[in-house]
Amino acid sequence: MKKRYSLLESFSFAWRGIFKAFKKERNLKIHLLAAILAVSTGLLLKISRLEWLVLTLVIALVMAGEIFNSSIEAGCNLIKQKLSLSYYETYWIRNFAAGAVMVLALAAFIIGLLIFLPRLF
Repeated sequence: MKKRYSLLESFSFAWRGIFKAFKKERNLKIHLLAAILAVSTGLLLKISRLEWLVLTLVIALVMAGEIFNSSIEAGCNLIKQKLSLSYYETYWIRNFAAGAVMVLALAAFIIGLLIFLPRLF
């Protein structure tokens, strides 16, 4: 029978995954820096509650997208190793996942411009 983990253990696993992703993934650190910059700018420019809602949502989406991308890459690496595949046999899977993060990051950038530019000019 499969062991069921307590809710506390499940949260612990999730937090460990998040911290490991931040420690390991360069792009996630870049997104974190952009998020810190966006939050700092939001505080400085005193954006509205609705703008905070949108900003928080897009930051979370980009971070989650990057963690999903890292998970997919880890899965590709495992499959590649276990099945003795070449890198190119998992090439498109990796590119699709990276492309999804790019779409999220570009949308977040555009939303950032829409929120901050009117206040700056």
